[in-house]
Amino acid sequence: MILPTALLTLGVLTAVLGPRLLARADWTDREPVVALWAWQCVIAAVLLCCALSMTFSAAAAWRAVGGRVFASAPRAVVEAYALGTAGLLAQTTAVALACGGLWSAAMLVREVVRARARRRARRAGLRVRAPLLPGEQANSDRLVVLEGERPDAWWLPGTPPRLVVTTAALRRLKGRQLDAVLAHERGHAQARHDWLRHCSSALAGGFPQVPVFAAFRDEMHRLVELAADDMASRRFGRLTTALALVELNEDRGVFTTPGTHVPARVHRLLTPENRLTPAHRLRLTAVASLIPTIPVLIAVTPGLRALG
Repeated sequence: MILPTALLTLGVLTAVLGPRLLARADWTDREPVVALWAWQCVIAAVLLCCALSMTFSAAAAWRAVGGRVFASAPRAVVEAYALGTAGLLAQTTAVALACGGLWSAAMLVREVVRARARRRARRAGLRVRAPLLPGEQANSDRLVVLEGERPDAWWLPGTPPRLVVTTAALRRLKGRQLDAVLAHERGHAQARHDWLRHCSSALAGGFPQVPVFAAFRDEMHRLVELAADDMASRRFGRLTTALALVELNEDRGVFTTPGTHVPARVHRLLTPENRLTPAHRLRLTAVASLIPTIPVLIAVTPGLRALG
């Protein structure tokens, strides 16, 4: 049980220290894409620690499982992992982690099903308010304009995808501000930010007592907006994008309500761009990519020692 315990300990340390280090970093708002990758690597490492600990616990508790896991391994490697020698603790750990994995998968399926149901309902309402024109193909990628007193714009994923904007937004947005808003929404679609939101919401909803998953959800929702802001600002300018955000949100009370991210996004766009150098971004990406490899290295170390 030494290896499964070490992997679980590593998972706990990663879940505790990872969010704290990222919260203290001064580059996450400057490089939201790199920060998104770093967060995904931290969560992947935590989940990988749990999956590997479950596998080795089950292999140590039941010879049948160990025989399947190490079916093609040399005898020295099998002996190094001490299969079939653990007792009730290994069985309990394996069952608990397996239940956690199944619960995570169920929460992800629930999140996706709910998102698709919401999407179908919005599409049905969109077809009623904006039916296809004579001769228009149903799979055309078109911009849909809806009558509405509230300025708004959003991307509706699916087949075909839809970019929707209200008439109030058309009246309020001036010059290239509308182009910046549309580029922001297209940025979400191109980067598949909806899947990041689904996965983070599923983990946070399935394990509400685990702080790392709640922090992961909150940061995913914040960082994807910053990343989309950057996509729009690089094409149409930071001032134009900031003014478009103000025009779309000034009637919603977000500038007077504590806890909203829009004021911080506007302030960030109004300050001069201060990106990291490409070499610095590459180093941060490489370091983040190494995080999930640590539990794998720990898992294969006994086997490598036996072969060496």
